[in-house]
Amino acid sequence: MTTRADVCRAIEEVGIVPVVRSPSAALAARAVEAVLAGGISIFEITMTVPGAIELIRALADRFSGRAIVGAGTVLTAEQARECIEAGARFIVSPGTDMKTIEAVRARDIAVMPGALTPTEVIAAWKAGADMVKIFPCSALGGAKYLKALRGPLPDVKMLPTGGVSPATAGEYIAAGAAALGVGSELVDVAALEAGEDDVIAARANALRTAVADARAKLARLEN
Repeated sequence: MTTRADVCRAIEEVGIVPVVRSPSAALAARAVEAVLAGGISIFEITMTVPGAIELIRALADRFSGRAIVGAGTVLTAEQARECIEAGARFIVSPGTDMKTIEAVRARDIAVMPGALTPTEVIAAWKAGADMVKIFPCSALGGAKYLKALRGPLPDVKMLPTGGVSPATAGEYIAAGAAALGVGSELVDVAALEAGEDDVIAARANALRTAVADARAKLARLEN
């Protein structure tokens, strides 16, 4: 079985967590296929997708050993437990709920609570977050805000979400992001409804390239 450490390592290596949010489970499943076609083997199914628990179970079974399935917009400890029992290997929340973090850590599953201010980030990290989701990062300045947060908190692994796209991914990586949460900028519901799944696959590939290029540039600067 994939361990919590394995999941965290994979997320950092890939550097992208696609946030799959759609009005139906069928569209969400197609989005997952498109993301995988674009070379990203990690995805987060949000609880706002109708039948999200059942979808997580189906995807975890179908892609066992090929992809890592997580759950997003998880608001309670009970919801987190249901997601984990369905096969979710990481849990993401828009905010920090201590009982949810405790419940997830008790199952030895990766947990990524949301926070925005320095006080919130510190609280989430001290509570046991594997990464802290900085959300909505773009509302406070995007990569510039992330860099400001990283200054006094260099040891906190941050997952900025909101406003991340192939065009901005490099800026977030340069600012110190451990990985990037990417929502509608990648999983475009309009494209799915129009049958243009290849658009999502192309964006996934572009994001992978942007992250790889940004990390290579950082490595050159460090050397």
